[in-house]
Amino acid sequence: MDSKFRTTEISDPQFESDNLRFITVKTQNLKGRGDICLYVPKLNLPANVPLVILLHGVYGSAWIWSQKGGVHKTANEMINQKEIAPMLIAMPSDGLWGDGSAYLPHNSYNFEKWIVEDVINAVKENIEEVNDNSPIFIGGLSMGGYGALRIGAKYPKLFKGFSGHSSITDISQMTLFVEESLEDYKQENFEYESILSLMKRNKTLLPAFRFDCGIDDALITHNRTLHEELVLECISHEYKEFSGKHEWVYWINHVKDTLRFFNKLL
Repeated sequence: MDSKFRTTEISDPQFESDNLRFITVKTQNLKGRGDICLYVPKLNLPANVPLVILLHGVYGSAWIWSQKGGVHKTANEMINQKEIAPMLIAMPSDGLWGDGSAYLPHNSYNFEKWIVEDVINAVKENIEEVNDNSPIFIGGLSMGGYGALRIGAKYPKLFKGFSGHSSITDISQMTLFVEESLEDYKQENFEYESILSLMKRNKTLLPAFRFDCGIDDALITHNRTLHEELVLECISHEYKEFSGKHEWVYWINHVKDTLRFFNKLL
């Protein structure tokens, strides 16, 4: 198989631990290299194994879902207890632009295509059980929740489901977290930066999706507003609120809801 990348590096199994693998590829979308942390359960994986892409929030990178959120341990336990089917979890960097790229194309980089093209291709090229017939899901937290909801809505035929935790629901909310100007994130077509606009545009094509937020989170009002707007548009979705703030203890707990939700869609 011809590679989509000029260069690819993958970790050596003899030095890997906790079922985590690391991949670095060079891509024109980032004008350089991008990193992916990959959870691969140590099982005889079935052909067409599902792939979950988890997007991180501002300030983070490819390591943070595992090394601050322990999602690989959570998934391993859920798989061993047969609560979810075996699935791989790809945890890419956002491209490492500024405090956060928002997973949008801007400033001559394409952080969106990095996710929807490069990350998926990198996993397929390195894990033979992941192929064109594998169900693909996308989820994330905060800025990664914005990325997952927006990208899921923009590419509804690519994903079997998507999920957001404590999500930024509009690009204007990036100012709560980053020092970069909002002008850096603006798209020529406003529709392409708006979760709601993309969901309305692809209303009949959307796969199942969910999102949740902690009631003490600074983004709770924005999440409630998105939920209310979706209800008015008769766009089917699942929205839940739980106790908690914008912090890892919340995401460590509720990423389980995302994995269970994706499992139900298999």
